[in-house]
Amino acid sequence: MLETLITSKTRVKLLMKFFLNYHTISYLRDLASEFGESTNAIRLELNKMEEAGLLIATHQGNKKLFKANEKHPLFDGIRGLLLSHTGIDHIVEKVVKNLGGLHSAYLINSFARGIDSQEINILLVGRDMDEAYLEKVVPKAEEMIGRKIAYTIAPPENAEGLLEHHPEALLVWKE
Repeated sequence: MLETLITSKTRVKLLMKFFLNYHTISYLRDLASEFGESTNAIRLELNKMEEAGLLIATHQGNKKLFKANEKHPLFDGIRGLLLSHTGIDHIVEKVVKNLGGLHSAYLINSFARGIDSQEINILLVGRDMDEAYLEKVVPKAEEMIGRKIAYTIAPPENAEGLLEHHPEALLVWKE
């Protein structure tokens, strides 16, 4: 759906990268390598997005670093559109809120790094969660969003150790 509204695949990738996990900071060559695209194609889109005020650029040595502009008037709208496009908002609404015993939920792996994927990985932190409910509702959520959902359940005392292995982890729900 998003690709019909935004015809530049590179721009969609950049929006996902910077607006899903808006703490992401990256530079041209890193993005070109990650996306498997030419630096020129990435540079053009970065410049357009910076000119529009969607991205903020800073310099570190000879590198120009980019990050999402959280103060842009369209920031929340773009982020909401991306969350809806990926189905993350539906997962939080349908799965996470009614799980019981849940303390927090984090996106990990691809989506947490702002990379689109057919699988959404979630770390669920809590105690005495209703795993039967989870097993019943996950397939329904997968069907609704058209993506696989992989989840890991961890008690609160193990969460910190797991999150160290996933520095990109993005908090999507907290009690």
